[in-house]
Amino acid sequence: MLGVGRIAVVDWDVHHGNGTQDIWYEDPSVLTLSIHQHLCFPPNSGYREERGAGAGYGYALNVPLPPGSGDAAYLHAIDRVVEPALRAFAPELIIVASGFDASILDPLARQMVTSGGFRQLTRRMLDIAAETCAGRIAFVQEGGYSPHYVPFCGLAVLRELLGEEFVDDPYTPIVTTQGGDVLLDHEAAAIEAAAGLVAEL
Repeated sequence: MLGVGRIAVVDWDVHHGNGTQDIWYEDPSVLTLSIHQHLCFPPNSGYREERGAGAGYGYALNVPLPPGSGDAAYLHAIDRVVEPALRAFAPELIIVASGFDASILDPLARQMVTSGGFRQLTRRMLDIAAETCAGRIAFVQEGGYSPHYVPFCGLAVLRELLGEEFVDDPYTPIVTTQGGDVLLDHEAAAIEAAAGLVAEL
């Protein structure tokens, strides 16, 4: 594919990355990883049991998170599922489907990621790309439906990509007191269940 043999798509849009998964479901050259709110959209999609088919079996990974998951859960999912999966797969290019509808102020979902959380997610992905594929990574804007908060989430990602300081946005004093910075037991359990699938890569 344009001279690239192995591509990983990391999708943290709040909705399951069903389209990307379906396109590459039988293709072992593309690893799809979707971190999403369980059963938010589309209905009956994004289960851990959706693993790919044929030669592509094992190359679809889903991390369905419970509603209310915030910065701590998303970062834990990167550490426990995404990073080890990317190390095992050894992609030549990473594409991040960077949706901001997992934000704490999004009206279409019930997750609790803050702009600071998106900045940290971006930093994690840049570090992983530096170690696994010589820094070859691309971010693609996806969903996000809060006109008030999406600009700050996007700015946090862009500033991190540019290596610039991100100053807390005006919502920070409110959204950082809601509890999303604490990893809860049921969130950790959902992530560990997905982490167990990485060994099959």
